Amino acid sequence: MRRWVALLKVARSEISKYGIADARPVGERIYELHGMVEKPAPEKAPSEFAIMGRYVLTPDIFELLAEGKPGAGGEIQLTDALMALTKRRKVYGYEFEGVRYDLGDRVGFISAQVGFGLKRPELADRLRAFLSSVISE
Repeated sequence: MRRWVALLKVARSEISKYGIADARPVGERIYELHGMVEKPAPEKAPSEFAIMGRYVLTPDIFELLAEGKPGAGGEIQLTDALMALTKRRKVYGYEFEGVRYDLGDRVGFISAQVGFGLKRPELADRLRAFLSSVISE
């Protein structure tokens, strides 16, 4: 069974917000991960591919998490366990297409609410009217 993570190419200025993959292309939009770094400085990042928190993993990740030592922020990081996993087994990344909302950011959270609200037929017209009224003020 393959182990997968979602990847998104981010701007260099955004790199320090994410776990960044050391990723080598092996197919269209598919990368083999050779390691990763949690929230690196842009000049120390192995790529511009951020790991976006969508995972398909095997149970062996739990053993690595249990063995983990606190890393960035004093917490046990999934990124550290994934890095250890890349030394034991192949881990792949898929560069996904689509809209990603950062729910850990207040504007990202609000953007998600608006974005999904505009897709709901029963909400879209009223939401557009509200947005138009506050934008024109």
